[in-house]
Amino acid sequence: MANIFLNGKFVGTHDNPKKLVSEIKEMRRDGRLPSETNVAFFKEEDSVYILSDKGRARRPLIIVKNGKSLLTKEHIEKLKKNEITWDDLVKEGVIEYLDAEEEENAYIAFDEKKLTPEHTHLEISPTVIMGPQANMVPYPQNSLSYRITLGAKMTKQALGLYTANLPLRADTDVSIIHYPQFPIVKTQMYDLLRFEDHPVGQNVIVAIMPFDGYNIQDAVVINQASIDRGLFRATTFKPYVCEELRYPGGQTDSISLPDKEVKGYRTEHAYRYLEEDGIVYPEVKVEAGDVLVGKVSPPRFLSSLEELRVGTEAQRETSTTLAHGEKGVVDSVLVSESEEGNKFVKVKIRDERIPELGDKFASRHGQKGVIGLIVPEEDMPFTEDGIVPDIIFSAHSIPTRMTIGHLIEIIGGKVGALNGKNVDATAFQSVDEFTLRRMLKEAGFREDGTEEMYDGRTGRRFEAKIFVGSQYYYRLKHMVANKLHARSRGPVQLLTRQPTEGRAKEGGLRLGEMEKDCFVAHGSALLLKERFDSDRTIVPICKKCGMVAIYNKFKNKTICPVCGEDAPIEFVEMAYAFKLLLDELKSMGIYPKLNIKPKFEVEK
Repeated sequence: MANIFLNGKFVGTHDNPKKLVSEIKEMRRDGRLPSETNVAFFKEEDSVYILSDKGRARRPLIIVKNGKSLLTKEHIEKLKKNEITWDDLVKEGVIEYLDAEEEENAYIAFDEKKLTPEHTHLEISPTVIMGPQANMVPYPQNSLSYRITLGAKMTKQALGLYTANLPLRADTDVSIIHYPQFPIVKTQMYDLLRFEDHPVGQNVIVAIMPFDGYNIQDAVVINQASIDRGLFRATTFKPYVCEELRYPGGQTDSISLPDKEVKGYRTEHAYRYLEEDGIVYPEVKVEAGDVLVGKVSPPRFLSSLEELRVGTEAQRETSTTLAHGEKGVVDSVLVSESEEGNKFVKVKIRDERIPELGDKFASRHGQKGVIGLIVPEEDMPFTEDGIVPDIIFSAHSIPTRMTIGHLIEIIGGKVGALNGKNVDATAFQSVDEFTLRRMLKEAGFREDGTEEMYDGRTGRRFEAKIFVGSQYYYRLKHMVANKLHARSRGPVQLLTRQPTEGRAKEGGLRLGEMEKDCFVAHGSALLLKERFDSDRTIVPICKKCGMVAIYNKFKNKTICPVCGEDAPIEFVEMAYAFKLLLDELKSMGIYPKLNIKPKFEVEK
């Protein structure tokens, strides 16, 4: 007897579970049961699970009976003529939706030619085993699965024209490429997604060869002239928001040009771009620290009623300034009202990003790399026809990654460019390598994609033939200008007195456990000490009780909270974080006694 579960609840038993499952499936296909119903029999558990609840991921498959697909040529012809629709096929019982449970019992064929009497279902298209982004990778059947996953991830990070109404929007932090292109080698997914409306890359000429080691470790060498002509040139946009807030007691902020008497007034230089209303004007070049919107706020804490009467002196300056490390041009200024009815200003800053050393690029096959060198066009290698590559890609990136799709795409791009046609590279149904080789030979090139190339610096012909062709490349959002960070001195945290964390907060650069080990190994003790001195402090310690004492510098008096006045104290150098630990131990009633010994005793 098999247990029957309906949406997870036990509803009874049945002595012939296989017959029950087949009857439920027949009733669903006939329309006697809702098409959302799924049923599965698990032999190991001797249980039948019937599911009809919400929130299950289900996918369509073609039903197979006696080794033959129920989707016939007549159906396909009617679909082409729009005589029937998808829903009609579902109602007829040609297509059904399976969930994860029922798919456990299904035997699904990948291709109609490989159908056997044991098969229960047929895939509508073999490409559906991958999602939309993975289906944007050309020739995925020729590469490792992990590289396809990486390629899908790169697609999300690629810069392009993500929306047409860009001037009206103020998204948090976005970049666009100035001249995005549609790929020569594409998959069906590009047409389904209407990719022409929002492309995210450019077609470039790629040569696979080393270049004096500058494209080692996945780096790429790029042509200076290509960059000058606008290759991968981008603009990044960032909005800054300022609002006149209301406070309890009827006080409000004021967006205006701050008066010199205001507490926290910056230099006149910082306010130089503000107009009379305290707002910056468009198309002005601004740098870090420049005020975009001037704002004055009431005092934070009203200590007495006198402060209410005092005007400008009691107010504080709370203007919106350009963040540390940023620069750009004021793109647009919006003055509006917030939901609460407060005055609201949004300033959008744009900054041109020309490709530079360290900027990240990737092909669609998970072959990512940063710019290692920008070479003048006259020093770049060139073919017999005078074609100069835009990018030189390292040959060592191919063998270990086994991204053969990367190589086939280069041949496909070359064929497409020569014939003026797009090349289909959809998974499992692409134009195969041998057809591409034949077409390349017909166009008057070597069928393996290689060409004679000459060194631009010496003019000599390379002994080896170089693999060269056209490929679709992405510029990724990871740019050096967004990540470059250094500091000597700067802000510290109030509690621990250690440097703040992160580039946005002008934070310190952490010297970690392993970096410390390098200093130890080099025997550079003083440098090690200096590096760990970010929160150095000198604390008076009582010699008798070992507690933190008090020293009055002006009266030259020492007081110990335990031993009283004129206690013998010693000044001890320690990290402020350690002093904080002593305070926290005291707050828990633990006595943290410091044993102080004379220096010569410690050395012994």
